[in-house]
Amino acid sequence: MQTILVTGGAGFIGSNFIAYYLAKNNNCTIVNLDKLTYAADIKNLREVDNNASYKFIHGDICDKQLLINIFKEYKFKGIIHFAAESHVDNSIENPSEFINTNIVGTHNLLEVAKLFWIDNPETSNKQNRFLHVSTDEVYGSLKETGFFTENTPYAPNSPYSASKAASDFLVRSYHHTFRLNVVTTNCSNNFGPKQHDEKLIPTVIRKALNNEKIPIYGTGKNVRDWLYVEDHCKAIDLVYQNGKSGETYIIGANNEYTNLKIADMVCEILDANLTKEESYKKQISFVEDRLGHDFRYAIDATKIKNELGWKPMQNFKESLEKTVFWYLNKYRN
Repeated sequence: MQTILVTGGAGFIGSNFIAYYLAKNNNCTIVNLDKLTYAADIKNLREVDNNASYKFIHGDICDKQLLINIFKEYKFKGIIHFAAESHVDNSIENPSEFINTNIVGTHNLLEVAKLFWIDNPETSNKQNRFLHVSTDEVYGSLKETGFFTENTPYAPNSPYSASKAASDFLVRSYHHTFRLNVVTTNCSNNFGPKQHDEKLIPTVIRKALNNEKIPIYGTGKNVRDWLYVEDHCKAIDLVYQNGKSGETYIIGANNEYTNLKIADMVCEILDANLTKEESYKKQISFVEDRLGHDFRYAIDATKIKNELGWKPMQNFKESLEKTVFWYLNKYRN
């Protein structure tokens, strides 16, 4: 029976991962450590509340003594590290929160993992694994062509992506210096149930239902590769189980759409399912562009496909429709 520490498990991707992993595995316990900031919601985990293999701890990865205490109690065999401040706009307004959580918090986790898994002869086990979940934003911005790969040089353009880049380098250094068993994943834009209201797709739906202007940055031509969260969870599972120690795996679904096209498609789903005299597209409004707004992200996921056999299984348009229906149910109840 393995006990795994999941950080940030009440957030969007973390909560989806916990539900997925516990449904798939009956030989593990997951301890979810979450600070429950504004971007987290304990209600995201209602489906596992009564699962004896799930434990919740309200706490902060910046509290190093807390980490030491729970390591002593649970004797973790693995860490899957989701906890992060992730909203780019917030990083522009208040970078310090991102430095604290994404850099200092990750360093605390690495230090405590090293203490128990490497330094202490009574608890050391170099097979124990630390999986660090990161973002494709660390690679900067692409032009109209080309793709990010694991060998793309880092070029972060926002305080958020810079803080994630720093955490990636810390994880890498603990493998090369201390031989900690780490793997890192860098993913494209996720979408699906349980995402915070501030993100693009929930914002489009919420504003549409409230008969408000749907804000789109700049001209709406910025391009993202859209990855359904369930496919991402499966990729993380594969990397955690079978990824090569010290390696990075980037995860994308080859679903490139502009922000404006995403808004249009969401509005088309709403038009087809709700009664309204005019199309919801009429509510789309262009607002001042975000500072340092990266033009395009796109991922070449050949490595994870070839080495681990992963590929996205969800049809994009069907997944988008499922996502819209999930938010309709949330906002109308």
